[in-house]
Amino acid sequence: MRIAVCPGSFDPVTLGHLDIVRRAARQYDKVYVCAMVNDRKGAGLLTREERKELLALAVADVENAVADSWDGWLVEYAKKVGATAVVKGVRNGGDLDWELEMAEFNRNYDPALALETVLLPAKKEYQFISSTLVRETLQRGESIKHLVPASVAGILEQRKGR
Repeated sequence: MRIAVCPGSFDPVTLGHLDIVRRAARQYDKVYVCAMVNDRKGAGLLTREERKELLALAVADVENAVADSWDGWLVEYAKKVGATAVVKGVRNGGDLDWELEMAEFNRNYDPALALETVLLPAKKEYQFISSTLVRETLQRGESIKHLVPASVAGILEQRKGR
């Protein structure tokens, strides 16, 4: 069985993230979409468990995708679920530089695992979308329906007043 992990902070999950998951799901038998902790990004809008819940809603119609969360190293998670690949989306050169560094780190962290990274270029219509943009748009009280899955938009827009 070919198993991949689509990791990210997903704070919150966007249409761009969902597109990458759908594309990965066509290539792998099982795809774990995993909300991870990114210490570089600080506190954020959602807890890890909230991000996992929203991920589950977003990927509910992707038959071979499973939403999960993890607070350790990605390589440890991949080993736990039996994944041999990490699938990530890249929107621009900055994303590419970072993901190449992470791919090398993950490959060398546990050479016996032979974890490979597959980078998928973002589709043009999603290149401008980031979780940061979603949070800022939400904070301004504007609609995020064109940025995130409908199931996620409704929940986040309701919670905005919390």
